[in-house]
Amino acid sequence: MYPKVQLLIDGQWCDSASGDTLPVANPATGETIGTVARAGKADLDRALEAASKGFQAWRKVGAFDRYKVMRKAADLLRSRADAVAQMLTMEQGKVLAEAKMEVLAGADVIDWFAEEGRRAYGRIIPPRAPGIYQLAIKEPVGPVAAFTPWNFPINQVVRKLSAAVTTGCSIIVKAPEETPASPAELLRAFVDAGVPAGVVNLVYGVPAEISEYLIPHPVIRKITFTGSTVIGKQLAALAGKYMKRSTMELGGHAPVIVFEDADVDAAAKMLAFGKFRNAGQVCVSPTRFLVQEKVYDSFVDKFTEHARALKVGNGLEQGMTMGALANPRRTTAMDAHVESAQKSGGKVKTGGHRIGAKGNFFEPTVVTEVPNSAKPMNEEPFGPLAVINPFKSFDDAVRESNRLPFGLASYAFTRSAKTAAAIASEVEVGMMTINHLGLALPEVPFGGVKDSGYGTEGGADAIEPYLNTKFVTQAGV
Repeated sequence: MYPKVQLLIDGQWCDSASGDTLPVANPATGETIGTVARAGKADLDRALEAASKGFQAWRKVGAFDRYKVMRKAADLLRSRADAVAQMLTMEQGKVLAEAKMEVLAGADVIDWFAEEGRRAYGRIIPPRAPGIYQLAIKEPVGPVAAFTPWNFPINQVVRKLSAAVTTGCSIIVKAPEETPASPAELLRAFVDAGVPAGVVNLVYGVPAEISEYLIPHPVIRKITFTGSTVIGKQLAALAGKYMKRSTMELGGHAPVIVFEDADVDAAAKMLAFGKFRNAGQVCVSPTRFLVQEKVYDSFVDKFTEHARALKVGNGLEQGMTMGALANPRRTTAMDAHVESAQKSGGKVKTGGHRIGAKGNFFEPTVVTEVPNSAKPMNEEPFGPLAVINPFKSFDDAVRESNRLPFGLASYAFTRSAKTAAAIASEVEVGMMTINHLGLALPEVPFGGVKDSGYGTEGGADAIEPYLNTKFVTQAGV
């Protein structure tokens, strides 16, 4: 059921030049289910040569023809959704329904960017004298190097891939070695749809080796990275050293603010879904829950009830609502977060332990009354842990929301239009969703501020980092 995952270089699926591979494990069983090719310098050189050649060809293809190829790729991905979702669950651990949702959402992203590429308009600038034309022309920036994580193997690749392809760029994707098969199927859809050889390339290997080779290389003109703040800062510094444009979607620690006038039942239900989706391994996952004192006890009870109702197990089995964590590192991290919360005086309402001796399973966990000195109040848990604390005033909620250097996503629940407008203005984040879960649609901005990065990977602004603006002015002869 699980394929041997190869590299994609210059339109060909191939093993690495050295023949080296890395093992791929199933998070639900701990068993090795396959291998992925490990790229070395020779493979990267071939990919760079292919991307350079592919860019020169693809940039000359009109936006409407690029659009048609991308729409075909989206349709192919949809037609293969069941098979791709099966691979995704096997390698990443999320339940099958979530995996299929990710694949289908990826097809929607391709469609969105295909349309946006047709509308990458330049403009005519009114001249100061007659007989002069002033044009601002949009041109593709060039070959792109993309680095993506394992939590959403399709979603994190597809935005970068689609933005590059729709603007006329070529791309080398360094996809996650732990979850390699599903992103390979995403790129296969583009190849099968007719993207010319060299336009899309895919490599796997040792992340530091690949990034340190690709980013400085003169062929690469743009970097896009999704991952931790620590690594993002290192790659951004490297990109800056070589004057490479970069988009950084980094870590978060999303505050949730539930005001006393909120619909507590609706908030608890929505937030439990948001928190434990993909076992909490989501960059925009609600994390620090701040609940106004008047409704604090009620919210804690209702949210905890939803957490206890989750069925945790192998994502391929029917009826499971939360799967395994993606790797053993996450269960170790969860142990450390829960231990720190308890030692600091936090109260575990439910969960707090690993499940079984096989696979990377961890109980959906709710901890209350955790002081700011504890680990989970300062470091993103990136797992099925919700920390819930009370607050008194609006200013208290804002102060805690802005206390950390992160600024990716945030959540608020209130029936007051005045409060909603005020909280949206005061919290320092790239995204806020109020009274519903409205983030990460293809047509809306997606990105953070402060230590959560810069740039957006969604909405109308997402293709701009893949375009240069060239000014051309001409006087009549």
